[in-house]
Amino acid sequence: MTEASSISPRIEKAYLVLQNVFDPEIPVLSVLDLGIIRSVSENAGILELDISPTYSGCPAMRVIEMSVRLALEEAGLSPIKINTVIHPPWTTDWMTEEGKEKLRSYGIAPPVNMKRIKGMMDDSKMVCCPRCGSKSTVCVSEFGSTACKAFYKCNDCLEPFDYFKCH
Repeated sequence: MTEASSISPRIEKAYLVLQNVFDPEIPVLSVLDLGIIRSVSENAGILELDISPTYSGCPAMRVIEMSVRLALEEAGLSPIKINTVIHPPWTTDWMTEEGKEKLRSYGIAPPVNMKRIKGMMDDSKMVCCPRCGSKSTVCVSEFGSTACKAFYKCNDCLEPFDYFKCH
């Protein structure tokens, strides 16, 4: 988002509305927290949004688009055009730090920026347990409750938890 002083009141209002449009699979994260809203602009009187799925084929994407459209229409911001943008692909780097903290508070370990070295993951950074903060965790399954999450277990508190996969 650009500085508030350089955007129109309509776009500023759109960003305020989008703060309250939540991901249906992770209801503590707004579409802004996720970083899937690429841009909001005005073109010939139409409010235009560019939005990116978290991954190709994300089943929540249509629900998110409908929720965004409905919230903006209810706020009196019609007409609206929503464009799906897939290049470059969305990355967890676009999530806000506040969003990552919301994940942790909700019981989901936020993505850890692991560097790829010659095709191998650098395990020097560990996934921390969102309940007790321990770095002694183990991946139980690369497939968690949704396709964007993996399933982990903490070796200290023994609690299972989801990890929002880094991509």
